[in-house]
Amino acid sequence: MDAVGGLTSSGPPTRGPSTLLPQGWSALPPPAPLDMPVHPLADAPDLHGRGPVMPTQWRLIGLRRLLVIGGAVAMTGLAGYEMDLVFNAVQRSVAGMVMLVLFVVLFLWIALAFTSAIAGFGSMLAHGGLGLGITRTGPLPRLSSRTALLMPTYNEDPGRVMAGLRATIDSLTATLQERAFDVFILSDTTDPDIWVAEEAAYMALCRATGWGGRLFYRRRAVNTDRKAGNIAQWVRAYGAAYQQMITLDADSVMAGDVIVRLTAAMERNPGVGLIQSLPVIVNGSTLFARMQQFAGRVYGPLIAHGIAWWHGSEGNYWGHNAIIRTKAFAEQAGLPHLPGRKPFGGAIMSHDFVEAALMRRGGWAIHMVPALSGSYEESPPSLTDIAIRDRRWCQGNLQHAKVISANGLHWVSRMHMLMGIGSYVTAPLWLIFLLVGIVVSLQTRFYKPEYFGDTKLLYPHWPHVDPVQAEYMFLGTMVVLLAPKILAYILLLIDGPLRRGCGGAIAAAASIMVETVVGGLMAPIAMLIQTGGVISILMGRDSGWNAQRRDAGSLQIMHNVRLYMVHTLMGMALAAAAWSVSLPLFLWMLPVTLGLVCAIPLTALTGSTAVGQAFRRAHLLLIPEETAPPPVLKEAVTYMGRMAGQPVPEAIAALRARAELLRVHEILLPPPRHRGDPINPALLVGLLKVREAPDLATAVRELDRAEKSAVLGNAEGLHLLAQLP
Repeated sequence: MDAVGGLTSSGPPTRGPSTLLPQGWSALPPPAPLDMPVHPLADAPDLHGRGPVMPTQWRLIGLRRLLVIGGAVAMTGLAGYEMDLVFNAVQRSVAGMVMLVLFVVLFLWIALAFTSAIAGFGSMLAHGGLGLGITRTGPLPRLSSRTALLMPTYNEDPGRVMAGLRATIDSLTATLQERAFDVFILSDTTDPDIWVAEEAAYMALCRATGWGGRLFYRRRAVNTDRKAGNIAQWVRAYGAAYQQMITLDADSVMAGDVIVRLTAAMERNPGVGLIQSLPVIVNGSTLFARMQQFAGRVYGPLIAHGIAWWHGSEGNYWGHNAIIRTKAFAEQAGLPHLPGRKPFGGAIMSHDFVEAALMRRGGWAIHMVPALSGSYEESPPSLTDIAIRDRRWCQGNLQHAKVISANGLHWVSRMHMLMGIGSYVTAPLWLIFLLVGIVVSLQTRFYKPEYFGDTKLLYPHWPHVDPVQAEYMFLGTMVVLLAPKILAYILLLIDGPLRRGCGGAIAAAASIMVETVVGGLMAPIAMLIQTGGVISILMGRDSGWNAQRRDAGSLQIMHNVRLYMVHTLMGMALAAAAWSVSLPLFLWMLPVTLGLVCAIPLTALTGSTAVGQAFRRAHLLLIPEETAPPPVLKEAVTYMGRMAGQPVPEAIAALRARAELLRVHEILLPPPRHRGDPINPALLVGLLKVREAPDLATAVRELDRAEKSAVLGNAEGLHLLAQLP
């Protein structure tokens, strides 16, 4: 394995407006040179000296982990014993043992979720979920250090990104402590038209917020290692100027008071390396997005409180809406390139889990504070869109198989990675479990066994599946699966603002029914999607890294037919097989087969804005953030209405039409190439095409995207474009 280790950091960015830029704007200075220290994963020490955890607290956390994990193991042992009676009560068979092993693995997965939910239920009743001296209300603490807000972006709608960022900045300004914060827009955009539109949106944001001296924009010409590399490059160049950094996503919005409280907690707790907030999904318009945000708002806190309760200082990082001690990240979180070819080798795609594990390995505490509200994100609008993102996450999580055995990692950090792997591996295991079960049923139905073999016995070996015991196991498993939703509903009834924000007790109960039924129908579709993702990765196919679609589209029936025809055919085959065995088996399989058979219309309808808004008008799937939105979300929605979804102008024409934009673009260009630097072939070809073009329209038409980006990122190229008629 290649090296992993720290990213040492150098001096601050230029303070105040640059004399080269129009008044009120700031340019980043060139990054300072840096050597990255090397700490091989295989030889890493096991350090736990910095975390602010006393021996009595260690014992308490240990007891909590014993209750949650031990309880899940005990439940699984009992369930495995009962399932053994279902398939192997009379005589053990290969198929029965396969079913038993698969069941034990899968039941352990849901049992751990169940015991963790029980822990979350108790934590929420006790009003836990904070710690580190953080308070939900009361006067805001005064800050004494500098913090950077980092907004990485990659081919996103510039107006949408700036709208959410503007709402966050306005909310920070309202705290009267905005001087403690700087904002960095870190672009990895490869589309030249979006790049120039980002610069224009950056200029507009500087004017609108008055944060010109504390608002910076930087675009990387080469997006090495994607988002992780983007953040790492910032840490190398500017991290030493900031005690903390807050990482955001392109769809993130955070309230200013939450940012201040998190920052104050980092100042008070010097042994803490990272504090993860609980982002609430908001602004969903389609039925799918509204189901996601309802589930996240009602069930999410229960789950988050549970894992925070037993994770303690060995928490996890979700990649955004978290505050990180820059020193801890710089020392420990440099990521290796994994050996071998993609998809398992190369840059680590799910970098956040690994970064948290490395910081904890270095002795820094990692915490989650799910009870602190004011952190928001958005959901992809459809199952198809989330499947695209999920495929990338699947590859990233499976890469953790090469990291999980590294020396020095805390066992809970290894467990995070193992659970991340399991979240995708369980999909093909569920599918195998279903298929083997049907094969066993078909064999029982059509295969004529030899009851009396060569061995003389008083009784024959009757093939036996105990139907009564199977019903009990099915009911018990459903209780374990649905218990977290029941517990979440009980908490909702207790929490008046949440209950009213979800439309009242009856509307909330109806919403849970809708989410459970529709989500249950979509679960087998997601199972096949994830199974296909795992198989494609095992076959060596890389997912790449595409921009996420965040806005809802129209119903695309034919597109869905192409995507989900295989799911439909498989559902029909499973239904036919179950019907051929017996009516009870057909009915038992109906939730799976019906979801698959209806995959095409189901994915189309759940991805529809009109259907989603119809549910909202019926007061279903409501959340408090839409019935009584906080000020920061109101502003974000208002700004998105004005700024998001605008057509992106052609970059060269935009630069020619706006002299001020051209001036800013020239100032923000990367430093010129030095002798010995790699030569960009796209730049050479692009410059040649521009020189040979008779006019500007021809040049624009002849340049491909890579060549256009290279020319626009080069001073000579801009000069040549300016000379064309």
